[in-house]
Amino acid sequence: MINFSMLRRQVLGAGLTAMAVAFAAASAPAVHAATPQLRIGTLAPKNSLYHRQLQAVGEAWRSALGGDAKYLIYPDGSQGGEAELARRMRIGQLQGALISVVGLREIEPSIAALQNLPLLFKNWDEVDYVREKMRAGMEKKFFDKGFVVLAWGDSGWVRFFSKEPAFKPADYLKMKFFAWGAESEQQEIMKSLGYTPVPLETSDILPAIQTGMISVVPSTPYFALASQIYNTAPNMLEINWAPIVGALVITKKAWDDMSPSAQQTVRNAGEKAGLAMRTQARQEVDEAVAAMKQRGLVVNKPSPEQMKEWLALADKLYPRIRGHMVPADTFDEVFMHLKAFRTTPGR
Repeated sequence: MINFSMLRRQVLGAGLTAMAVAFAAASAPAVHAATPQLRIGTLAPKNSLYHRQLQAVGEAWRSALGGDAKYLIYPDGSQGGEAELARRMRIGQLQGALISVVGLREIEPSIAALQNLPLLFKNWDEVDYVREKMRAGMEKKFFDKGFVVLAWGDSGWVRFFSKEPAFKPADYLKMKFFAWGAESEQQEIMKSLGYTPVPLETSDILPAIQTGMISVVPSTPYFALASQIYNTAPNMLEINWAPIVGALVITKKAWDDMSPSAQQTVRNAGEKAGLAMRTQARQEVDEAVAAMKQRGLVVNKPSPEQMKEWLALADKLYPRIRGHMVPADTFDEVFMHLKAFRTTPGR
């Protein structure tokens, strides 16, 4: 938080007259304002694409404010899980965070519509179209909650990494899934379908799968490579279950402490960072899969019949998600935009 301290005044004896108090206050030496700081947390690994883009935004902020302004980036989940990052922003310990829908929904639940609808989006063109259509409304909702969205990004499609090979939904019934600790609704839905979720934080995934606490991790290939999950869970189901969508948000307090020119500089830097995260991250997903295959990853591709089973499971999930994990009106809006995209001539 950019925190300017109040000017201190010498404490005067109770017996001084009002004129003496006024004189002493006027002549007391001023104390310089505290150094402006921008502290941003993320689960993204240090030196990753996402970390580098946060550094670029931070540098733009520092240059815009000038003087001795400092920015600090906390990668690798060092400030806690995504729900914790949202909490830290609310109490002023952090001024911003790059987080996925898991953390963003702690601020504005309707954002879940972009990530928690399995097998709905067929490709990135559909994701981009729907997000852009809903962007203005989403950003206003965040602003009304006290946050400014600086950049929209994504980090690939969720695939299932498991200890044992699996191809169809029934194969996973005997396995124990990693589940985000903050997503209790998702856990209840999984249980109702016969699956076994184990709620954990991201930092607990690797030791949990090594010890057998969990046996399957829904993850993007990039994260699976960076965290070395694939060494213990060497089977990947080649299915685009859902996109991992995220955003860089800062508190409205931090935003309001900037001058209009500084706000524009930081917003421009955010737009540039978001584009880089979306473009480069999608390329790095394919590179991550190739790198893991060279190190022993087995890619399991479902047959057409098995894919029908996955689509049937998704259809069964949607009524449970609507109004629970995703607000009903936002759920319907996503489907409306997607239908418009798919029925546009030439697509």
